[in-house]
Amino acid sequence: MRPRLTGLAAWWVQRASAVCMLLFIIFALAAFALYPRHSYLEWRSWAGSPGVALAILAFFAALLLHMWVGLRDVLLDYAKPAGLRRLLLGGVAGALFGIAVWVVLILARLQT
Repeated sequence: MRPRLTGLAAWWVQRASAVCMLLFIIFALAAFALYPRHSYLEWRSWAGSPGVALAILAFFAALLLHMWVGLRDVLLDYAKPAGLRRLLLGGVAGALFGIAVWVVLILARLQT
């Protein structure tokens, strides 16, 4: 039997991902307030440091998971024809995968 992300499990994933995103936002706002960056090189250096890059990656992973669960639930509820539903779910999955690849490429570029 395949585990499915429905019902209470989907609800918990949404809440957990929201908490992860909130923690990153608090961290980022504190970092911006306590240590303001005044140039592009300072911003790039900050975002490219391993700990911050890992936090950014975790933020985007939580964001993409949150988006997937939310959009999937909306499409399952409101896209009635099965073929249209599969097409839309595939489009959403492809777009989210593309965003994930883009984020990883940006973070990898910051490391060089």
